Amino acid sequence: MPYDPASVAAYFDRFGRAEWDRFDRSLGDRVSFVLHAEALERAVPRGSRVLEVGAGPGRFTELLHGLGCRVVVADLSSTQLALHCEFAGARGFGACVEARHQLDICDLRAFEDASYDAVVAFGGPLSYVFEQRDHALAECRRVVRPGGAIAVSVMSLWGTTHRYLEAVLVGGPAPAGEIVRTGDLTATTSPGSTHHCHMYRAAELRALLQAHGLVDVEVSASSALSTGVASSVVPADGPTWLAVLELERVACAEPGYLDAGTHLLGLARRPRAG
Repeated sequence: MPYDPASVAAYFDRFGRAEWDRFDRSLGDRVSFVLHAEALERAVPRGSRVLEVGAGPGRFTELLHGLGCRVVVADLSSTQLALHCEFAGARGFGACVEARHQLDICDLRAFEDASYDAVVAFGGPLSYVFEQRDHALAECRRVVRPGGAIAVSVMSLWGTTHRYLEAVLVGGPAPAGEIVRTGDLTATTSPGSTHHCHMYRAAELRALLQAHGLVDVEVSASSALSTGVASSVVPADGPTWLAVLELERVACAEPGYLDAGTHLLGLARRPRAG
């Protein structure tokens, strides 16, 4: 399926405020948010200048604010950018925002080479660009300084298929087989859905990052054991929640569990000499 930025923007315009809440829907979503946050803390040095692509309403901008970062925000969706401004004002993280831009991860011409300490593309921007993924990652690499970090998350093929198996099977065995073969959710493979994206295998994401000459590549699941488990099963604090997080940290890095969550996290760096 060819990349269609207008349809991606329209999808997130319709999704609206639900984008802020999507890390609160299930136990696995809550775990995923914590592991995204911990990945940011590992990858992005305090006080960095960060380009956040696909920032949505600002869940991760708020975390970057807590790290003392200066953030340039970008998103395809005008609705998400408006929500970002609203949440930033209401929750007090607007002071870290240098600027907001409505633009495409495949076209970062507005930014000079090596102008950021880190690029963050959480929430799946690389999943929506289909055949343009190499160009999108090349743009991220271009604008980050040598030695700087690139942090991405993408939709995971097997974890998503596991969590949403009933929906995957709606179109019948042939489309389901095509989803698994290609990793693509399209109008053909997912009839009636307007959520079109490419879902990655862990090895595929690692290969993509390495193919662009990035180093210190780290790929993990964003949740594994708790994918699809109701949020009410474990309260939001207390010893059981802490135990679940510790189990997840171990499981999400295990080779046999990398593909188990609905998202994959990828961390890497541009070489200092390149």
